[in-house]
Amino acid sequence: MAGLNLNTIEAKAFIPARDFALSIKFYQAIGFTMAHQFGDVAYFHHGDSSFLLQRFYNEELANNFQMHLLVENVDDWWQHLADAQIAEEFGVKLIPPQNQPWGMRDFILFDPTGVMWRIGQNIR
Repeated sequence: MAGLNLNTIEAKAFIPARDFALSIKFYQAIGFTMAHQFGDVAYFHHGDSSFLLQRFYNEELANNFQMHLLVENVDDWWQHLADAQIAEEFGVKLIPPQNQPWGMRDFILFDPTGVMWRIGQNIR
């Protein structure tokens, strides 16, 4: 159909939070900015990346929820999180960077709810 504007602006995930207040503190501590909070939903961004944190918890969903954050320098991000002692402060798991066979260098960070983040950069 000629003349239709089907351009998209963005897609955002709704990330579950078992402890909403703790998750807000966690995401702020790792470097995201909370732009707005509307009741049970908080809007976070860092650069051009964003997501919505929701006061909602389902164990099966949380344990299978994954996010991917593509960054310019994965080792700087790793160092930032290690220096801030994110794992110790929030009792979360932080797995060191590795080169992956699919052409990325990444590391894994779990949030306080159990959501897994793969933070990486392209190396090819």
